[in-house]
Amino acid sequence: MRVSFYTLGCKVNQNESGAMAQLFEANGYTVVPAGEEADVYIVNSCTVTNFGDQKSRKWLRRAKRENPGAVTVLTGCYPQAFPHEAAAVQEADVVTGSGSRRILPGLVQKVLNGEEERIVDIRPHHKGEQFEELPIERFAEHTRAFVKVEDGCNRQCAYCVIPRARGPVRSRSEASVLNELTHLAAAGYKEVVLSAISLPSYGMDTGTCLADLLEKASQVPGIERIRLGSLDPDKLTDQDIARMAALPKLCPQFHLSLQSGCSKTLRSMRRPYTTDQYAQVAAKLRSAFGEANVSLTTDVIVGFPGETEADFLESMAFVKSQRFLKVHVFPYSRRAGTPAYDFPDQILEHEKEARSRRMTEAVEEVRAQVAAGMAGRQAEVLLETPLSANTFTGYTKQYLPVVVCAPGHISGDILPVTLGNWDGQRCHAEPVTE
Repeated sequence: MRVSFYTLGCKVNQNESGAMAQLFEANGYTVVPAGEEADVYIVNSCTVTNFGDQKSRKWLRRAKRENPGAVTVLTGCYPQAFPHEAAAVQEADVVTGSGSRRILPGLVQKVLNGEEERIVDIRPHHKGEQFEELPIERFAEHTRAFVKVEDGCNRQCAYCVIPRARGPVRSRSEASVLNELTHLAAAGYKEVVLSAISLPSYGMDTGTCLADLLEKASQVPGIERIRLGSLDPDKLTDQDIARMAALPKLCPQFHLSLQSGCSKTLRSMRRPYTTDQYAQVAAKLRSAFGEANVSLTTDVIVGFPGETEADFLESMAFVKSQRFLKVHVFPYSRRAGTPAYDFPDQILEHEKEARSRRMTEAVEEVRAQVAAGMAGRQAEVLLETPLSANTFTGYTKQYLPVVVCAPGHISGDILPVTLGNWDGQRCHAEPVTE
């Protein structure tokens, strides 16, 4: 039997699709790339925007039209957040939410065997719910391993449907995380990325914290680099920053969530910090790890309800001042089920798109300046995908994408290089010679 996955959304979704794929393999299935003929087609959905829901439905319709005898599955955040709407998607033979993924192969088998014509099994999140263990043993085409350590979010941001889709904060046990890291190291992975829905919330439900986990993770033999997913600035204390800075294995690249560079807009978004407070945390990170070593990335939403032209210009000026290496810019997407959906002063779509282009142009200029300023510096690079027999792509410890000529090295190697010219996308580097 052949199974194909189509995954939308964040790194956590990608991680979970990989775990589900291995569950199906353990049940005798062969996983094939999306678009190839299969007996089972699975959509792991994202519901952050209405567009994500539309893409999920469109892909299911196409899969069922082209493969009428196959079993189609809709799972993930869309059914969890909007169960009645998702259950009405008749192109899906199996509909499940963002939990209980371990039982998915069994549900699919029931439909394949003719025991059930259609199954809708969406289980609501609840207080006291435990973290669902979905370890992964390997990552296709990756030399970095992604380890999910937390699920859920207790925030109530005005624009976000994720708490509804993911439920409350649930932390994975330290023992489970460390066990997976040990197995990944034995499999040859040298760098791991700790991913989560709300990473700084790790441990708040179990009596520990992210800094505790990082200190123990850094002691796992064979793991040479640890990278973090998105962080909320208000959850990083001075003590947290000091403890993280004391860990040589922790990559000094931080995705520090911003959303807007205008404090008025942040209040409307119900984000619990101001731009001044954000700037203070960013400065503390740079000071603790060394100004030349730290790279910051972030997300920014433009066109939020009530954002005036002056607010937008204030946001853009703040974002430029922070000298981010990369900024993901998003036009605000009006999402049913969130408070902001009913906010007055909604911005017209063409204006949101125009602001998105203006912000993107501004941050890309800064990105090029920051990257060009690293020319001539030495850095460690993790080699990833081979481009040819002796040319590789990779990432510096500071998360600068590079192309490096490295005869005699293979993907997964970590080697020192001298950074060269920045072409707008990647840096060209040469290995350091003894």
